[in-house]
Amino acid sequence: MTLTEQVQIRSLNSRLVTSVYLLGGFGLAAVIAGLVIGGGAAPAQFGDPGAVVRWGTPIAKLVMNLSIAVTVGSLILGAFAVSRGEEQRKMLNVAAVSSALWLMSGILYFLMTYLSASGLGIAFTQEFSEGLWLFATQIELGSALATNLVFAALLSLLTLLFIGTRSLGIMAGLAALSLFPLAETGHASSDANHALAVNSMLLHLVGISIWVGGLFSLYLIWTSNSKRNLELLLRYSSLALAAFALVGISGLTNSSIRLYQPSDIFTPYGQLILIKLALLIVLGVFGARYRLRDIKLMKQGKGFKFWRIALPELAVMATVMGFSTALARTATPIDEVPFSPPTPAQILTGDKLPPELTPSVWVTLWDIDILWFLISLAGIFFYLAGVRRLRQRGDSWNAGRTASWIAGMLVLLYVTNGAPNAYHEFLFSVHMVGHMMLSMLVPVLLVPGAPVTLLSRAVRARKDDSWGPREWVLWAVHTPFSKFVSHPIVAAINFAVSLVLFYYTPLFRWANEDHLGHQWMIAHFLFAGYMFVQAVVGVDPTPHSVPYPLKLVLLIGTMAFHAFFGVALMSDNSLLLADWYGAMGREWGVDPLRDQADGGAIAWGIGEFPTLILTILVVYQWSKSDDRERKRKDRASDNTGNKDLEDYNQMFKKLNEYDGAR
Repeated sequence: MTLTEQVQIRSLNSRLVTSVYLLGGFGLAAVIAGLVIGGGAAPAQFGDPGAVVRWGTPIAKLVMNLSIAVTVGSLILGAFAVSRGEEQRKMLNVAAVSSALWLMSGILYFLMTYLSASGLGIAFTQEFSEGLWLFATQIELGSALATNLVFAALLSLLTLLFIGTRSLGIMAGLAALSLFPLAETGHASSDANHALAVNSMLLHLVGISIWVGGLFSLYLIWTSNSKRNLELLLRYSSLALAAFALVGISGLTNSSIRLYQPSDIFTPYGQLILIKLALLIVLGVFGARYRLRDIKLMKQGKGFKFWRIALPELAVMATVMGFSTALARTATPIDEVPFSPPTPAQILTGDKLPPELTPSVWVTLWDIDILWFLISLAGIFFYLAGVRRLRQRGDSWNAGRTASWIAGMLVLLYVTNGAPNAYHEFLFSVHMVGHMMLSMLVPVLLVPGAPVTLLSRAVRARKDDSWGPREWVLWAVHTPFSKFVSHPIVAAINFAVSLVLFYYTPLFRWANEDHLGHQWMIAHFLFAGYMFVQAVVGVDPTPHSVPYPLKLVLLIGTMAFHAFFGVALMSDNSLLLADWYGAMGREWGVDPLRDQADGGAIAWGIGEFPTLILTILVVYQWSKSDDRERKRKDRASDNTGNKDLEDYNQMFKKLNEYDGAR
């Protein structure tokens, strides 16, 4: 080992020790202060587990949260920012150590949570082990924490076995997915607005992980190469800006759910929220300094001591996470609305039955899903940013494509946040409206926007052996899986058969009863519809060349399948989910069986309009293709001096001479 390598290792170890002590020290101080302010470690009135468990549970959770953040952040930064080779190895080393710590602290937190919930002490008996197994497999909180441990074990193993950009990307996706079970625990699991609470918490965890873990990893791999440092800082700054927005928006959303009146801000729970808000503003100042001062200094060739801003920011981040951990243990304010027995709709869905669905309600009533709300707005923002970048370079982009994309994203926003989202659990007909819009109308509007073409033109290819958004998207659309599912025949089968597989299997019940199932349903309908529309009328490049007559046959086939499915629902004399749609206790609107028949009519009738639009587009593209082929042949003929026409005439002349000779 050379002297330079020894110096680099000592520097890395020194930074690692410093940052770990910083995160642990400030985080521990904050969680203790938060528990004192909020009373989260106060003795329980019944079945108190003891001081060790009361104080040890949030501390174990803090260590677990910090480890998760470093794991997720290092993998995402590694997949998005760093180059192959040494930088990736450093990121994987960070992720391997942090995921191992995540697993150990997660086991401790799981055990202490069980002790806290059961009021038992640790005992090496069969009764204790059976109770622990029941907690992990049958209780929602225990199952979520057990799933979290599975992800931790899987990632700690994968980070040791694999290296490479694609491996980092896959592991980053798994790490982000691991946050969902945690988003369903804590206060979010019992909130009346369960879907909004879970999605906002998920966004909060993703933002915090990218922000904290990314900065921690960037500090560890910081080198003496100022040019490379600038590149990495620019990329991290972009991620941190998005993370700041996610944390801020999701934090405000979470607070609005649990603060019922203005006076609740003076409760211990409200005080901790104010502390978090103040610290978030401080972190925003750090981010502004990155973008407005430090990056400019580096661009001018002036160096600066990165640790002078990174270490204080990490300290503030650890403090925020400490108070957040204490906040999760703090009792929420009490809703002063008088108690009333839950209605059948509340028992089934967790939400009150909405008012009668009238024509005006389709416009006025909104039920916000913060996840899809932000996805829709981000889709519009980044698309317009790409168009703006093209025009700044002097390149053109079709305004019709832009309008089509924006319209598609606005329809997606309405379906996932408007009346269809508010009523889909209570009325099958409204659920079917949302299904048809997600699988047919939204893709018909999004596909002509050609997002992959825009991305490949607007974003420059990286030349430092790292992968950015352009490289990841182009890789994804050229994978064997993508080539398979994008084939017109496969896409048509997936689009049509998934109707039957969804509504006549337990998937339909899962999508109604479970929040994850509902999110999967939205994603699946969008994906199946987009793949089918892309295969038929897509503008983006595709590996499959399919003749236009076959495309028309596929369209006619899917139209017939939709009609068959709609008629089957209309003529069905039994409810698909009788104990769900038939047990809501509605006193307005048609009866559930008639509502299901209306849903079948919607699947048959409304679903045919996008199909008609697709048919018109296919015929139009067919005619344009014929025109291009004719012009190509005309140009080829002109280039050869009309030799092909002369050869054609010469052939007829020889045929005439042959007939005359006979």
